[in-house]
Amino acid sequence: MLKNRDVTEPRGWAFATVVGVVKPVFRAFTKCEWIDGHKVPASGGCVVVANHISHSDPLVFGLFLYDQGRLVRYLAKDEVFHTPILKTLVKGAGQIPVKRLTTDAASAFSAAVEGIGHGELIGIYPEGTLTRDPNLWPMTGKTGAARIALTTGCPVIPVAQWGPQELLAPYSSKLKLFPRKRLVAKAGDPVDLSDLSGQPMTAQVLTEATNRIMDAITEILVDLRGEPAPATRFDPRKAGVRQTGNPKKAPKGGSK
Repeated sequence: MLKNRDVTEPRGWAFATVVGVVKPVFRAFTKCEWIDGHKVPASGGCVVVANHISHSDPLVFGLFLYDQGRLVRYLAKDEVFHTPILKTLVKGAGQIPVKRLTTDAASAFSAAVEGIGHGELIGIYPEGTLTRDPNLWPMTGKTGAARIALTTGCPVIPVAQWGPQELLAPYSSKLKLFPRKRLVAKAGDPVDLSDLSGQPMTAQVLTEATNRIMDAITEILVDLRGEPAPATRFDPRKAGVRQTGNPKKAPKGGSK
């Protein structure tokens, strides 16, 4: 396993606080295994995409990238920016709010494109929320990561995570530290979008790019799990599953 890289860019108080608290806890109570982290560019603007299986995995994903010498700027749901204490940290760390299921996404897109231009690493969960697949395989993705990559020409690095769901199950509030959990993150080669670059950004082009991104994440996860993925990717819209919030609960003020 290659030695971790050191972070050379200024961390700021928010990153220093989170890393100072999270890293020792993870090292003490979990076994973190990073695979092929050298495939994450050591510098320069890029998009890094990953599967989403637990509310704990942004910490795992972020720590994986930190150990590759990079600070991540997530495209994160807007609700996080209104949560006590957490909002101060995410704002201090320069994270980017996204108002999901609205037309007000232009500001997040612009901030991500600007960040890439400044050489930053933008972290995106293409599924947009925790996977609704019953067996936690990646589901259909949204086109944001593809749009940013095709606009900027930056590399898209796929990462798969496995193990965070054992630490904190989807939509659970019970953290399970014992027995000690194995948390694995593995990076893959850049997703090849070269033939789509320069083409008009039609729905067809964005869908093709997004499918390639989700295929790359899934392929890495197959390797981590040692089992085949479903032949058809889960689509919450076709399945009639709510796209945000706990899918097992009815929305507030409404029926199932």
